[in-house]
Amino acid sequence: MRRLIVAFLALMLLFPASALATDLVVSDPVVEPCPLDDAAAQADLKRPVGASCYALRGVVTNPSKRAIVDTDVFAQIIDGSGEPALANRARVGSIGDVPPGEFPFALRLSIPAGTPGPFSVRKARARGFSSPVRTRAGKDDELLPLEQDLSS
Repeated sequence: MRRLIVAFLALMLLFPASALATDLVVSDPVVEPCPLDDAAAQADLKRPVGASCYALRGVVTNPSKRAIVDTDVFAQIIDGSGEPALANRARVGSIGDVPPGEFPFALRLSIPAGTPGPFSVRKARARGFSSPVRTRAGKDDELLPLEQDLSS
């Protein structure tokens, strides 16, 4: 019993409560094709093999008074035939920090070419932390061109 208590206390020191994950609500999720002039478009590869660029857009709600950081988005993307478009993949991407309130987001998805549309989204949710769990980018770091294209 004593070993169990010592192990529990050691875990509490290694993983403080401030870094516990927080679930967030995702609303209005939609999958739409990336713009034709998108930086991720690969005109040479637009054929039945490969992947097609899509964007998952929606709004995530943070009900707390503090920002949630290192936020991941989870969803099931369903194709036109009712099958998962991204088999064996629940995490669809990361949206970084989510300030208090409603926060619009967009994630780039690579869906196998030839997958029948239209696409629907099921079980969309987000999960983040009250303190950083990964190495943080500097405040002066710029968004990547792909992130800039989706943020507009």
